[in-house]
Amino acid sequence: MTEPDSAFASTAGLLGRIAGQLGAQLAHVRPYDRRQRKPDEEACPPMNVPALAGQGRALFATPAPAAPAPTLVAVGHGSRDPRARATLARLLDRVRELRPGLDVRLAHIELNAPLLDDTLAELAAEGRDVVLVPLLFAPGHHVTHDLPAAVAAATATAGAPALHARAADPRAADPFGASAFRARVADPLGAHPLLVEALADRLAEAGWTPDDTAATGVVLASAGSRDPRSGAVIRRIAVLLGERLGGVPVVPAYASAATPTVPAAVRALTARGRHRVAVASCFTAPGLFVTRAAADAPWIASDPLGAHPALARLVLHRYDRARTTLPVRELAAV
Repeated sequence: MTEPDSAFASTAGLLGRIAGQLGAQLAHVRPYDRRQRKPDEEACPPMNVPALAGQGRALFATPAPAAPAPTLVAVGHGSRDPRARATLARLLDRVRELRPGLDVRLAHIELNAPLLDDTLAELAAEGRDVVLVPLLFAPGHHVTHDLPAAVAAATATAGAPALHARAADPRAADPFGASAFRARVADPLGAHPLLVEALADRLAEAGWTPDDTAATGVVLASAGSRDPRSGAVIRRIAVLLGERLGGVPVVPAYASAATPTVPAAVRALTARGRHRVAVASCFTAPGLFVTRAAADAPWIASDPLGAHPALARLVLHRYDRARTTLPVRELAAV
């Protein structure tokens, strides 16, 4: 055998030995589902194509549509002044801008259309959930009697089960659950920093300046109520407004049903050496009470709060609280 033939033979022998050893090792390998794995060995099951396809369809499937949010019904008192309804309409336009897609409607207790009874009857027929937000500043007869009575009447007209204002579950897609028609009454606008912000801004627009605070006072003019809780809320608003204005005394006054009147409050401040007395109008829209309060102002009188941005935010704040945190209580006529 020549030298090249010897080299080829050696190489062939080496390759043969390698192939033999590899074959011996492969002989010990079993199919995946038969080989016993060690306890710490990660499983890797065969790919199940149909199962993966099903998971993909579930992953990209269109989700079920969420239940619509409850309708926000802003409830105004009503006025014969033609500017009142237009003012409240502008306020609700601001609310819609802040919460696109929310169904927001206006209703009135009296004097203006749409009346609250008609609005609730329409919503009950549609099976809509409702949150009533009073455009009022304190609890009184309208909040404690008229609004619950309107809800009870709408329930009877629609033939729906008894309405309840129930605490909502914030974890649920629809915090009201499933029912034909439910409504709840939110708190009045009340003594809230957003309200005080709007009152102070309206005074500034009327010409209020922080100069010479020792000779300045403010009368906070509101509608008035015989309900003692209403007076307590208005007095609290007056305190907060005085703090906002740098410690200026703010005296509550009322257009009806309570004392003191605006002229009496002006005289009380004048007797204390406050010769520049402004009237802050704690009203949402123009009307008879606003006109009378402005006429009694010895210095300046602010416009009603109207479509002030802070008031729009406060309306939504009351709506959100009502739909999620109110305690259980039945709404019925009293």
